Amino acid sequence: GFLIFGVMLALMVVRVPIGIAMFTVGAAGYLYLTGNLNALLNSLKNLAYARLSNYDLVVIPLFFLMGQFATHGGLSKALFRCVSAFLGHRKGGIAMAAVGACAGFGAICGSSLATAATMGQVALPELRRYGYSGSLATGALAAGGTLGIMIPPSVPLVIYAILTQESIGKLFMAAVLPGLIAMVGYMIVVRLVVAVNPAAGPAGPRVAWSERLRSLAAVAPVLLVFVVVIVGIYGGWANPTEAAAIGAAACGVLAVVSGGMRWRGVVASVLGTAQATAMIFLVLLGADMLNTALALSQMPVELAAWVKAAGLSPMLVMVAILVIYIALGCVMDSLAMILLTIPIFYPVVMGLEFHGLTETDKSIWFGILALMVVEIGLVHPPVGMNVFIINRLAKDVPLSETFRGVLPFLASDLLRIALLLAFPAISLVLVRTFHG
Repeated sequence: GFLIFGVMLALMVVRVPIGIAMFTVGAAGYLYLTGNLNALLNSLKNLAYARLSNYDLVVIPLFFLMGQFATHGGLSKALFRCVSAFLGHRKGGIAMAAVGACAGFGAICGSSLATAATMGQVALPELRRYGYSGSLATGALAAGGTLGIMIPPSVPLVIYAILTQESIGKLFMAAVLPGLIAMVGYMIVVRLVVAVNPAAGPAGPRVAWSERLRSLAAVAPVLLVFVVVIVGIYGGWANPTEAAAIGAAACGVLAVVSGGMRWRGVVASVLGTAQATAMIFLVLLGADMLNTALALSQMPVELAAWVKAAGLSPMLVMVAILVIYIALGCVMDSLAMILLTIPIFYPVVMGLEFHGLTETDKSIWFGILALMVVEIGLVHPPVGMNVFIINRLAKDVPLSETFRGVLPFLASDLLRIALLLAFPAISLVLVRTFHG
């Protein structure tokens, strides 16, 4: 099992696409462990259908389509203008507005990379126009982009729910409070940075209340879509797939009615959704093949038994798992990390005792913790996909400066993870309130 894992990481280092790397080593491992080519072919025959016929997976392209409509319909600009109208006149206010707009866009997108790319195009010119330092401007946008998967709906949480047979609605609800804490934490970081160096984030002009109200009215439909989708899932009158379909249709209508999207935008939205969905489904197939081989090797079961018998502190084990996630963020994306590690780490976590949590509470708490450390992988050196996306948009800012700008936000992330480790109720209070 460890050999399979090591070969897969080696293939990724030489830039073999992650879905293909997982599928290749999984198939080779399966053949080695069974010694039966016919058994492998029979497994391949059923693998794709068994995974892709899962009705819950429909929610992924629907959430992507919702985000694509929001992007091409100009809804991201309306979100940024609205938050900027209320915060832009403060020191660092436009950077805080960018973080707030990232959170708002994440509520109708579900992808961190899409959030970073979209809000970077909208907010970066404004940040540079008002003289924000390159490190603060790009660091705030790179970190703010991670809110795309932290604020529900979240595609990695959907995958986690499918892998662990957990409720998508409960996981979405559990992510709300940590997501809001993340947003506030990033805004506090911006405030602290400009307190130390006022020239890094000068204040913008104060906007009249009439203009603020107009900008708020412009984003009211977007907020309504979020409320309908999330309340529909939480209220139980729509399952996640139905709520995502309603949200995608509503965003499409809003994008057309607002005049921001024409036929070319519709085509681009559909193509973008198809490409992102195909990439994710290929990774899903590769992960299924890999996990089948790992199951045959008995590595996850034996690892869980060894950890339980070792007598290690459960919290020490959890911290070690989170450190491994942060390290894996150097070589793979968030979705791949969830697909690859959950079948291995989940049995370990579920076999340990944490704060007297029930099995369901433990599963939800670990899902949110895993999401938060996966989110760190999007911005920490040496890879940080969000950092590269923002840096590509800000061609005048050196990559090293962007990474320096991200460091204070990483400190906020680590503090939030420590808080959730010590107080699981932060992620469980809403679930317990609405689901008993």
